[in-house]
Amino acid sequence: MAAQKMKSNRSAAKRFKLKPNGKLKRIKGSKHHCNVHKAQSRIRRLKEAGTVDGKKAANLRKVVFV
Repeated sequence: MAAQKMKSNRSAAKRFKLKPNGKLKRIKGSKHHCNVHKAQSRIRRLKEAGTVDGKKAANLRKVVFV
């Protein structure tokens, strides 16, 4: 009988995507509500996607892309 496969963490899989260069793309937080007191330049910066770096990226790859 074959060994069971690991399940990927579905909540993390929806939040992170793998870019063609191998880096993990993430969505920046703090932009969904209470935006009245935030500067428009700050909200524009939050629209851009960020990347996950270092040890966190290695751990996320184990959890998300099994």
